[in-house]
Formats: sequence, structure tokens, C-alpha cells
Amino acid sequence: MQSAKITLLLIFALFQSLYSQSIYKLPEGKTSDKIRFELINNVILIPVEVNGLELTFLLDTGVSKPIVFNFLKAADSLQILNAEKIKVRGLGNGNDLEALRSSHNTFKIGEAVNSDQAFYAVFDPELNFAPKIGIPIDGIIGYDFFKDFIIEINYNRKFIKIKRPSEYKLRMCRRCQVLDLNLENNRPYVLSYVDIGANKNIPVNLLLDSGNSDALWLFEDKVNNIQLKQKSFIDYLGTGLNGSVYGRRSKIKKITLGVFDIEQPTVAFPDTLSVNFMRSYEGRNGSLGGEILKRFNSVFDYSNSRLMLKPNSYYKDKFSYNKSGILVENSGVRMVMELNAKQNSAVSFRDEKSININSIIKPNYKYNLKPVYTIYEVLPNSPAEKAGLLRGDEIVYINNRSTQDMTLEKLTGYFYKDSGEELKFVVIRNGIERKFAITLKSPLE
Repeated sequence: MQSAKITLLLIFALFQSLYSQSIYKLPEGKTSDKIRFELINNVILIPVEVNGLELTFLLDTGVSKPIVFNFLKAADSLQILNAEKIKVRGLGNGNDLEALRSSHNTFKIGEAVNSDQAFYAVFDPELNFAPKIGIPIDGIIGYDFFKDFIIEINYNRKFIKIKRPSEYKLRMCRRCQVLDLNLENNRPYVLSYVDIGANKNIPVNLLLDSGNSDALWLFEDKVNNIQLKQKSFIDYLGTGLNGSVYGRRSKIKKITLGVFDIEQPTVAFPDTLSVNFMRSYEGRNGSLGGEILKRFNSVFDYSNSRLMLKPNSYYKDKFSYNKSGILVENSGVRMVMELNAKQNSAVSFRDEKSININSIIKPNYKYNLKPVYTIYEVLPNSPAEKAGLLRGDEIVYINNRSTQDMTLEKLTGYFYKDSGEELKFVVIRNGIERKFAITLKSPLE
């Protein structure tokens, strides 16, 4: 399921040569460590401590230097050392961004510490991905962490295991497949084959991009016969450093990774302008994103340029589309008064998975902050548009269930159910409750 899109393809290759190779190290006598993560919308979120401040980072194999979004909770507390102002360019159709380049910082991930980590801090509030994914994201980290360890990602059990390369021995299994990695500009590429619909396997060089929640992106290329031949529709693909990215969505017959044939995956063909900025490596034909990567428990071994894949419980999940035609975001919070079963004194607590929640308990009631979910886009000719739903509508009930206790992922999961299913909405528009019903329909039908 692809319940929200967050596309974080960043281009910082121009600045990499300015920094020496910093290293993450485990404590003396420790050879491995296990780090728990959250899997939300097909992307991995891990705890990272930056200069003593606990933050939440997206683990993104498609990025080189770490990026910190310094407009969230880090704004008042994060120490940005040895800062220098620069301009950066990323994915999207907007202008260059101002950022700070910072060096000699201390990053801690689990027990692994790097006391000489460089990163980029960006301040534009338009880059706040939290509404689209449902929880705050303070930053992104990729290559600098992967290069120093053998990293096992277990999507089933939601943990990352890091090991010192000198202590690791590759253990093959009956269902495992080892693929060669090609590291270009500190990004991992893998050779795959796609059958776009002509019963012909076309070789493609794909960036392994765990920061992209989609299954597969392909760049149209007439010379190599990488062309959209199936029925498709125009859609919002995600958000990059320089704005929104649009393109066409469809399905292809299959993608082959080693011995694994993945049938009927969804595919996106981003628009030409976005593709131009993504081609920092000329041999690249697209990206392999989280919707496919999560179907395997994997071992990344950058030191030996290899990747081991083992199918997991997600492997046979069907690929699906949003069949409602609406895109929803977490647009804020509302204070809700609830009858309190307990008669205690004032209490406060924090929900780390979403936002800070303050609960004040009075003799008979308590007041909680609950999420507000708002439609931020209605796609043309979609079931939602035909039913009369509008941008700005606040969804308060879906199928007679209140949305205030749902995560964003839970709510948008309704939009990926089978074609023909009916969804009933209660929305607030201009302060008035209104009711709507839509019948889900695939945009490819």
C-alpha cells in the first residue's frame, strides 16, 4: 500500500569533496548493534542523536550527506557547528534553496558514533514533510552510515542490525539472492530487468532509493525502449527539496531482480524536467523504491559492493493505487473533551509517534489534542471529484468511524481497497458537516 508519497532525492555531489571521510564506530569490544525502526508509508524512520539532541531521521539509501530540516523541534535546540551558507539543488521544479553546511558534528545511531559528521541544514518550512507522512521527520541519512557497516534490514521485525565488516561472514540461504551493487556518487545502483508489456526483458540500472515510498520509477528513453506503453494517469509523485514532482502512473508486466520476478508492479514515469535533475549519473534508468524494497529482508555490504535479498511476508502483497482520487494530510490538531473514567490529578504525557499531546484531567473530563485530516488535492475525473469532495474539506468520519484516533496511514489505507467498494465520508466544510459517498475505481480502469 502506498498511503502517502515522500520523495527525497537530493543532489549534493558537488560538495562531497570538501569533507574528509568521517567514520561511524561501535564502542570498543562491541561488534554489532540492533536498532528498532518505524515503517511508515514504505519508508524507514530511525532515532538519531545529533550533537546530543534526539531526532527522527529517514533512512535513505538515495542520499549522500545527511540533511537536517531545521524548522521542526531542532530549531531552538540543535547546535549547528562550523556553519557556512550555501545554495543547494534537489528534486522538483522550484528554485535553489539556501542551506547551512555544517562540519565536525557528533551523530549517534544506536551505539554507533561519528564525532566528525558533516550535514546540511535547510530552513524552508515548505519542506515540512510531516503533514504528508503523518509524523515529524527531522532529517535524512544514507551513505555516510551505510559505508561503515554491514547493515541488515529486517522489514518483518522492524529492526536494523549493524555489524563491523571485519566480523561479518556472508551466510547464504536457499531463498537468498546476492546482487552486485554499483556505487556512483555515493549512491547504490543495481542492474535489473523490466518487462514493460512487450514480453521483452529490458536491462535497467536502478538507484536503490529507500526514501522513495513508490515501487518503481522509470525514465522514458526511446533509445533503450523504456517507454510508457500501458494505460496511465497523471498523478502527484511526491515532494523533493525543490517542490512537487508530477508524472504518469501505470503498471508493468514484471521487474526481475536476480532470480526474483515481481509481477504487476506499479510504476511511475516522472516528468522530463524532474528527470533531468535526477540524472546525476548518466547510466541511471530510474529508481527502486520502498514499496519493492520492503518485500525483502536485505543485507547491504558497501565494502564488497553487494546486496543480499531474501523474500519476506510482504513479498506477495498486491500492488495497488489510490482509487479515491483524494490526497490527505495532517493539517493540525484539535482539542477534544472526553469523559474521564478516572478521577485523578493533572497529568501530561507525550505520544512519540505523532505529536506532543498534553492531557489535562479534571474531575469529570480530560482534554486531548487529536489530529485533523484535510484533503489537499482532488484529482480530476476521480470518484471524489464526481461526488463533490473539495480541497480543504476536513474528514471527520469515514465509514462511520471517527478519524481523530486514526493515523494518517490508517485513514488513507481505505483509499486502496478494491474497486467497487463504497466509502462514506463526513466532512467539515466552512464549519458545516456534510456527507458524501464515493465508489472506489482504479484510475487505470
